[in-house]
Order: sequence, then structure tokens, then C-alpha cells
Amino acid sequence: RGLRCRKQRMDRVRVGVIGAGIVGLSTALCVAESLPGCSVTVIAEKFSPHTTSDVAAGILSPHLITVTPVESLRRWFAETFAHVYSIARSTEAPDAGVQILSGWEIFKEPPEERIPFWSDIVLAFRVMSDSELTRFPETTFGWMYTTLLCECLLYLPWLEKRLKQAGVQLEAGKVTDLWDLEGKYDVVVNCAGLGAGPLTGDPLLHPVRGQVLKVRAPWLKHFIRCGDGTTYIYPGVTGVTLGGTRQAGDRRLGPDAADERSILARCLVYEPSLAGCRGLGEAGVGLRPTRRALRLGGERLERGGRSMWVVHNYGHGGAGVSLHWGMAREAARLVKETLAQIRPQPTHNKSKL
Repeated sequence: RGLRCRKQRMDRVRVGVIGAGIVGLSTALCVAESLPGCSVTVIAEKFSPHTTSDVAAGILSPHLITVTPVESLRRWFAETFAHVYSIARSTEAPDAGVQILSGWEIFKEPPEERIPFWSDIVLAFRVMSDSELTRFPETTFGWMYTTLLCECLLYLPWLEKRLKQAGVQLEAGKVTDLWDLEGKYDVVVNCAGLGAGPLTGDPLLHPVRGQVLKVRAPWLKHFIRCGDGTTYIYPGVTGVTLGGTRQAGDRRLGPDAADERSILARCLVYEPSLAGCRGLGEAGVGLRPTRRALRLGGERLERGGRSMWVVHNYGHGGAGVSLHWGMAREAARLVKETLAQIRPQPTHNKSKL
């Protein structure tokens, strides 16, 4: 019996997931659920509330300037929206920090695409009327729709709880070389965000600094987002998030007082009642791991006669929340396909009597 137990432990598939942001935790959960009996470990230098995801406003709205095919973005967003919507309609919604949220997206000049590719995925999408537009200064076009908000300061701990229930191990540690994990795992999943740059030598990955303010303004019930993404007001579970900044190549993690004044001034233009709001702690800063094309795919690394298998899932920029579940499901499928290659199931020949 002891030999059989040791053999079962040796035969058990082992998957390591680097990163504990929304993408890493979701991917680990999808792997654990799609491969029952698989040993899954999340390795990360930082866990919630210290990840980039914890700073995110958390709105589901896949605004991306990217060369990633629209068909893929649409599929990942639709799967993510359906998943988060199911949570929003469950008893888990308060603990998960998920809520249904309606609001306006406004433009100074009409966008090239009057109807975005995601318009039939969100709820009750429509073009704003002229009378609605008069509320917002210098606005000539806009959309109103209902979407979802996923507050990561609550959502990530909720995901961690689900991971622990699924038997997934959470391990604190910084991975500086993928080869340090060789032999420990059958497949490594790289969800390291900005940390994927030094791990892979990817020259296309770069930071885009984002700063937000969290305020108490419980009278606000609808979101407002400028179409260029520079200014937004998102009421959430624990407060209202005001944003923001998009500073490419800027690696400063400390709050900037000038940015804070600019954010508040811009938001006051569209919501003057914020003059009476109260700040909730220090401004939040995160570095969006941005890449011209999202990287989701498998790779076999080779070095000195040795090899290891890696599935990459990074480069989401500001769309990690919007695409997390759809891309996690696809990453889990890639893990499953990779394991089928490197550890094929034995075939049993049955003799006919």
C-alpha cells in the first residue's frame, strides 16, 4: 500500500502558476477545476492587497488598442462577463465584491466605431440621446449601458478562498528565472504581469502607470467614463474610484500630488457633487502590464539538453479584469493539451474472448 501511495504521488500532475493577480488566481482555479487530482501551486512575490489588480477600478469594459484579433477579445470578454454575471446574481456577490452597474461613456468627438464589438455582451446598450448629452460639458456623443464591477480588494481574497477549497497551494516567493522551476512542475503557467518581461526577455512588454483616488460618495449610483479612458468615476462596494492616468514607461509606484489634483479636477467637471466627497486613504498606484498583443500560448523551452513547458498568459494592460476568466479558461485548456503531449494516458488493449 505504501509503494502504491508513493507511486500515486509521483504520477500526480504538477502545475505551477506564477502570479497572484486576477489573471494568475483565475488561471490557477480554472486549471484545478479542469484537471481534478492535479497538484496546483500559485507562486507569487505579492498577494492581495499588494498586487496591481488591487488598484484596478474593476469595471468590465474591454477598451484595448491592440493587434489581438477582435474575435478572440470578444470570446474572452463574453466568457468573463457571463461568469461574473453569474456571481452577481448569487449569494456570493457581496463577499466577492461584484455588482451590476449602469452608467454613461461619453466622447468629445464621436468614435470611429459608433457601436463597439462588445455592445451585445453588456446589458441594455444604447446610444445616448441629445437631452442626455447636455448633462456632460463638451460632449457630442455617448453610450449608456449596464455592465459589472469586480472590486479586486474583495474579489482576490474570495478567489484565494476558493483556491484553498480546491486544494491549491499558495506559496510566497519571487521567481527570477523560469528554469528555477524545472523539475518541480510538469507545466509552468506564466501570469507574472509586468514581471513576465525579465522572465521571458519580452521586449514588447512595458508599464503604463495608473493612479486612482478612492473616495466616499455614497450618493453616486452610476458610472461615468470618458471614451479615451483618461477620466472615470466608478461607484463600487467599498467606495467610489476616481481616475486616472495612463503614463507609458513610467515606473513610479508612489502617489503623485499633481496627478491627484488633476484627477479630482477632471472628475468634478462631469460630477460637481464630488466637491463634497471625502477621501478614503492614500491614492492607489499600479503599473499596467501592457503589450501590443496579449500573449496567450504554450512554449517548450530548451537549454543544454533539458526542456520545460510553459504556458504564457500576460500583457493584459488595463483589461485584466475584463478578460480574466475567458483567458484563464483558455490557458487551462492549453495546460491540458500540453499535459496530453508530455504525459499521454496509457492505452489498455482488451483481448476478445
